[in-house]
Amino acid sequence: MRLLVLVLGANGQLGEVMADYLARNHEVLARTRAELDVTDSAALRDAVGTICPDVIVNCAAYTNVDGAEQDPLTAISVNALAVRTLSRLATEFDATLVHFSTDFVFDGVTDRPYSENDAPNARGAYSLSKLLGEWFAAETARHYVIRVESLFGGPRARSSVDKLLDGITAGREVRAFSDRTVSPSYVEDVSHATAMMLQGRAPYGLYHCVNSGHTTWSALARELAHIVDAPNARIVDVPMAEAALLAPRPQFAALSNAKLASVGVIMPSWQDALRRYLKVTK
Repeated sequence: MRLLVLVLGANGQLGEVMADYLARNHEVLARTRAELDVTDSAALRDAVGTICPDVIVNCAAYTNVDGAEQDPLTAISVNALAVRTLSRLATEFDATLVHFSTDFVFDGVTDRPYSENDAPNARGAYSLSKLLGEWFAAETARHYVIRVESLFGGPRARSSVDKLLDGITAGREVRAFSDRTVSPSYVEDVSHATAMMLQGRAPYGLYHCVNSGHTTWSALARELAHIVDAPNARIVDVPMAEAALLAPRPQFAALSNAKLASVGVIMPSWQDALRRYLKVTK
């Protein structure tokens, strides 16, 4: 079934790829922040009311984790209050809302991947703003709240993966957390999974959409070095306790994607995703 999809935040890392991917099978109207600011509730109402989309995909987000500690109002405005507006508009105009969240809603005090049934425990302004956004998105009946983490990929990506790769290929010393565990998410795979959920009409609700498996950042850096054949890469393990970070980060932040698999959406391993991404970037 061909859908009319409104993608917000279309100039971001995820939004740009998402809009292009969904346009393969649907009619997509992509709006950048300059074209449609999600914090402008009147503009949102005008746009949604005029377009009457079948699906609203919200890729707009305030992602400066440390910056949110100094400017919490902006984080809450973008990550929470704008989502409340979108949720109400989705209900009013009979649209499905797709909203993306983060592993940061958890405190990271665990030793196993988090499932959708685990209770969040947000720490810090950014984390709280994203958790509030989840709650607001869930107020409309037809919603998908999709948690991603450690995103990489996209035509203009400057993710942590890209920074590690740049250092390795330039022969510089690369410092990476040895004790922060994550499940990386390739934007191409997240976009594919989102399209499958929409087309397959997966049950509405909360899903973890990450590549399969988990790793520390230092182990990921070594995998990058192996893929690009840099055996002499200088990778230095750094414990999180040594980093001067303003906002708290969940230390064990891996997410389980078993629920996503149960509806027929299988995510490739993070190692496979890295290899496919590096083929594109070469």
